[in-house]
Amino acid sequence: MSKTVRFHEIGGPEVLRLDDLEPGEPGRGEVRIRVEAIGVNRAEILFRRDRYIEPVKHLPATLGTEAAGVVEALGPEAAGFAEGHAVSVLPGFFSQNDYGVYAEQAIVPASALLSRPDGVDAVTGAAVWMPYLTAYGAMAEVAGMRAGDVAVITAASSSIGLAAIHTANRVGATPIAVTRTRAKSRRLIKEGAAEVVVSDEEDVAGRVLELTDGRGAAYVFDAVAGPGVTELARAVAPGGTLVLWGAQSGQPTPYPGFDLGMPALNMRTYTVLEITKDPERMRRAAAFVASGLRTGAFRPVVDRLFPLEEVAQAHRHMESGTQIGKIVLTV
Repeated sequence: MSKTVRFHEIGGPEVLRLDDLEPGEPGRGEVRIRVEAIGVNRAEILFRRDRYIEPVKHLPATLGTEAAGVVEALGPEAAGFAEGHAVSVLPGFFSQNDYGVYAEQAIVPASALLSRPDGVDAVTGAAVWMPYLTAYGAMAEVAGMRAGDVAVITAASSSIGLAAIHTANRVGATPIAVTRTRAKSRRLIKEGAAEVVVSDEEDVAGRVLELTDGRGAAYVFDAVAGPGVTELARAVAPGGTLVLWGAQSGQPTPYPGFDLGMPALNMRTYTVLEITKDPERMRRAAAFVASGLRTGAFRPVVDRLFPLEEVAQAHRHMESGTQIGKIVLTV
């Protein structure tokens, strides 16, 4: 039997239950893994509350799309792996309505697996892919950020925010981090932010304009959305782009162009699916992240480890907004 996290009703962390389930045998194109570590993402919080970009289709429901472990069994046509193979499960390759990795053992599509190189432990293997695939995909593949550009990054202390800071530095861009409280400023500078703007104390757009000699940032990468995008749009340079890669505010998001006098503003949404569903983009993204790990430019910034049995506490910690970096469940 495998201890598996499920929720039998929509709600807060208290609805999470640890059920004993038979893991079963992998089907065509599937692999069963013994899970060692699980990356906790905001997608799971939203899915549990039925506020994710896809609805919960059945209850009880499983959770989780990012993990690291060892291959236990392979189904037909699951090529490229063998029993005992250390792997990472990459997010963006399957729906939580169909598979979930919050478990001791999990069946996942073989297409979602990537070999874990020597020296990459389970926690690292479960903590790097969602942040860096999201950041690289939005910043390099979609937005086209280049050396010399200025990039504003909101929710900068999140795992994706930190990966965005590292990614900007790696391509030669200048990352300006936005965080709500001054308590995280020193850490963000240590992680590579060129400047930190404290949104609870400062006029974000005014400060960005000041830092860019009045021009604004070529790119703003926002995880919050909601009414605040109007303020952020003021910080975008003419012809620049505001990319929404999250909706943490939970509020309606206006298009600010008309209120600001119709500037030359590009605004778009982004999810990691734009990378994972495109084989060529995914190939480039995996190479970019792997090379960053190999050289030390990229690394997991792990805020806290929780045992699988404390999954509710892990979700509460994420919802508190106090973490810096990734929350990981260990099995």
